[in-house]
Amino acid sequence: MSKVNENSASSTPPNSKGRSHGRLAISASFKPRELMTDTPRVAGTWTAKVITLFPGAFPGVLGESLTGKALKDGRWALEPIDLRIFGEGKHRNVDDTPAGGGAGMVLRADILGRAIDMAQRGVPKDRAKWPIVYMSPRGKPMDQATARRFADCKGMTILCGRFEGVDERVLEEYDIEEVSLGDFVLTGGEIAAQAMLDATVRLLPGVLGNEASTEEESFSAGMLEHPQYTRPAEWRGRTIPEVLTSGHHGKVAKWRREMSEKITRERRPDLWDALTRDQDDT
Repeated sequence: MSKVNENSASSTPPNSKGRSHGRLAISASFKPRELMTDTPRVAGTWTAKVITLFPGAFPGVLGESLTGKALKDGRWALEPIDLRIFGEGKHRNVDDTPAGGGAGMVLRADILGRAIDMAQRGVPKDRAKWPIVYMSPRGKPMDQATARRFADCKGMTILCGRFEGVDERVLEEYDIEEVSLGDFVLTGGEIAAQAMLDATVRLLPGVLGNEASTEEESFSAGMLEHPQYTRPAEWRGRTIPEVLTSGHHGKVAKWRREMSEKITRERRPDLWDALTRDQDDT
């Protein structure tokens, strides 16, 4: 069983370099994909570089809805990097058996190193400005604060593992941050990476169109979101709470706050305890 939660990407050959043309940045790719290559990119655009064995998995769901429109409009950029092209031998091998024995295969440090070195060309070396993230179930849990931190960076590089994971020396050498979606195991990091990118990209300026949306949703204030309703006013005998149709904005805000607190206490006591601790400390 795989020990990783990661993701994948399409790629640039080892000897190719991105070119800058004024305000536009252009990168070569072995497998051009419409959403990722047809739109000229403004230099400085928030960019996700994804090292993966499955570049065809991208953009995937990220190419749909608002994230897809933002990708097409150039509000963010996606660069999948095919790990296989850095492999060795006739079959482009990228893995080997675990040192000390055991089941499965481990992605080799030298192969990963070549891919990461290429991915990091021309990007900030400061990890606070450009983190390298490995999707892993042993990593720090992904949360809204992490998504906000990534969105505030200039971009990020994501390493998607497969098999039994990656050689530990790579994580140490490149100061790679491990991030987990939860206490479960996936066959690879592609799905996890797309989920993490969706949570991050939607926080970029102009992606959602309505900045208030990100301020009112779950976790933004440390609590779960209040219930939502819309027309029809009555459905199968169930009606919209009267306060929401009263037109009294103060009462609506108070009701939403109370419902958020109630739902958070009942469903996520861990979040509620953390919130009350923070309030006690202030």
